[in-house]
Amino acid sequence: MPKKNKAIFLDRDGVINNNSNTYYTFKKEDFILNDGVIKSLKIFYDKGFILIIISNQGGISKKAFSITDVENLQTHINEIFEKENIKITDSYFCPHHSDIEKCICRKPDSLLLEKAVARYKIDIEKSFFIGDSERDIMAGEKAGIKSIKINANKNLFDEIVKAGYSYILE
Repeated sequence: MPKKNKAIFLDRDGVINNNSNTYYTFKKEDFILNDGVIKSLKIFYDKGFILIIISNQGGISKKAFSITDVENLQTHINEIFEKENIKITDSYFCPHHSDIEKCICRKPDSLLLEKAVARYKIDIEKSFFIGDSERDIMAGEKAGIKSIKINANKNLFDEIVKAGYSYILE
């Protein structure tokens, strides 16, 4: 039986980037990396975790920005991490908003996590989902993935330690 991958799933806004000054982050110039992200992701990556971003991007549905805007920002994010020798394996986002339409990919539903698990043959027992909202935690739990709730826009490394998960950083 082929070996399964272990993964760290990350919410984007509030976990990877600071979104305290703008509700929707879709422009490169508005993207501010949270403290501790490079340090944490480097440790995860070096320990053999694949890194996958799972994000609600309901502003697409609200016509505040486009799918291309989200894709361009993700390219920018990937470039930042690549300079630090960190590879983001993939990024999934839900373009829907519950005020406008129903879907099964928007967190707290778990479809995006389930797709990633199947595509990348992920061992959910050895994986974690890091989010800053209750809907992130609910999505992780629905997919059977241990979920870590952190405070938004804080130092990611410190927040993981504070949440009691320092062992995944050691």
